Amino acid sequence: MSVIQIQATIMGQPYTLACREGEQAALHHAVSYLDQKMRAIRDAGKIKGTDRIAVMAALGIAAELLSTQQAEGPFAGLTIAEWKQQVAAINDVLDQALAPQEKLF
Repeated sequence: MSVIQIQATIMGQPYTLACREGEQAALHHAVSYLDQKMRAIRDAGKIKGTDRIAVMAALGIAAELLSTQQAEGPFAGLTIAEWKQQVAAINDVLDQALAPQEKLF
């Protein structure tokens, strides 16, 4: 896969970022998420300076990630792809269970 460059803006600052071809949407989503987090921290008015805001946003995002990895239950420790597979499997079971009910209507 080839590497391409995209243009992004985070808190009003332009950035040129590289990603693999086909991964642009995911990178744009990540940029948007980071921009929202940084703007929320800035707008709270307690922290000044873009570098400090970026560090606080990174810590918040890291904490979110770690909390999902440490979650308990049937989906604990699964990757997003594995989680999606589990949800699809549950949907299949529900569809099969509800199919006989559709005949009643």
